[in-house]
Amino acid sequence: SSGINAEWPLRPGAVMDTEHVGKLSIVEGEEHDDLCTTLVLHGEDHTLGNVVRHMLIKNPAVEFAGYSVPHPSENKINLRIQTYSTPCLSALYRALDDITDVCDHVLEQIDKAEVKARR
Repeated sequence: SSGINAEWPLRPGAVMDTEHVGKLSIVEGEEHDDLCTTLVLHGEDHTLGNVVRHMLIKNPAVEFAGYSVPHPSENKINLRIQTYSTPCLSALYRALDDITDVCDHVLEQIDKAEVKARR
């Protein structure tokens, strides 16, 4: 499971700027469509945005994925996802799970290298 702190149910029309609950919210005023939506990840920047976008576009079910930082002084990213038939949130959670798997693999390789170096 992914480490994102999402409040369920996510709902269109949630206030984004100052009254968000949790880490993830749907952009206000967006026509919510399971196959095309814009999300806001609060408390994040290019570091996570670029990794999530990369993992999303590796998924063949994702037609488009992009992100932007609205302003350098705002600590959030806007993430746009468009899929062919998979719900956007499912694609996002798969991307987050894939990121977790990659990080776990890297940590395992570091641990193995450390053990080998101590011999």
